[in-house]
Amino acid sequence: MDNLLLLPVLSFFIGTIVGLTGIGGASLITPMLIFIFQVPPSIAISSDVVAATLMKVVGGIKHWQQKTLDTEIVKWLAMGSVSGSLIGVGVLHQLRTNGYQIDGILLKSLGIMILIVTLAALTQMLLVTFFPQFNLPDPPGLNLKTHQGRFLTLLIGALLGFCVGMTSVSSGSMFALVLVTLFSLDAQKLVGTDITQAAILLIFTSLGHLTLGTVDWSLVLPIWLGSVPGVIVGSKLCQITPQRPLKLVIYSILVMVSWRLVV
Repeated sequence: MDNLLLLPVLSFFIGTIVGLTGIGGASLITPMLIFIFQVPPSIAISSDVVAATLMKVVGGIKHWQQKTLDTEIVKWLAMGSVSGSLIGVGVLHQLRTNGYQIDGILLKSLGIMILIVTLAALTQMLLVTFFPQFNLPDPPGLNLKTHQGRFLTLLIGALLGFCVGMTSVSSGSMFALVLVTLFSLDAQKLVGTDITQAAILLIFTSLGHLTLGTVDWSLVLPIWLGSVPGVIVGSKLCQITPQRPLKLVIYSILVMVSWRLVV
């Protein structure tokens, strides 16, 4: 099949998975570009960042209209994550300026990030499935009305934002884990806060990657063409599809993909 047709078809499939499971698209799209289409990691990561921005922005606007988000958490987390992301992009700039071959560095960084995100999500799912009575100690919550709570939220956002700026991975997955662990949000506000924060983060990250000159619009546009309808279809199918078996299969695949990227 011609690549011009294959890319939107596979992007539609990945978008459907994202809509079905909530698994971050960057964990799937970037490895797809590297392994199937032989795209250099620097171009794959930058193009994926720009491609993912549209989906997050559309979702963020919808949740903003529905008021299904926590604006204070979005504000403080985004201030940290945007700063960290731009620092990550700045590091990429410096590495290229100093003549480093960043594709090898990015390949390993990408694999490590996907592995961390996947293992964290897989562990959480297995605990809920097989040990429903297992009670983990309650983590200390963050209170944004205190200076300490705001500082820690900024710091966490900056660290995760840096990882997003470097690898494009975890704009949703790791932030969702932080929201679940450190803030008491209901399910609707959890999703809305996560998507809106990721939308703000990816807008600035995209601008940073555009300055790198590694965004390939011939990849971005077909990904948009396939993934946006895929997310809509996946969201509809979500109501009738058993989630845990599907997530277990996808997480297992991601572990193998991330290991391949690292090794």
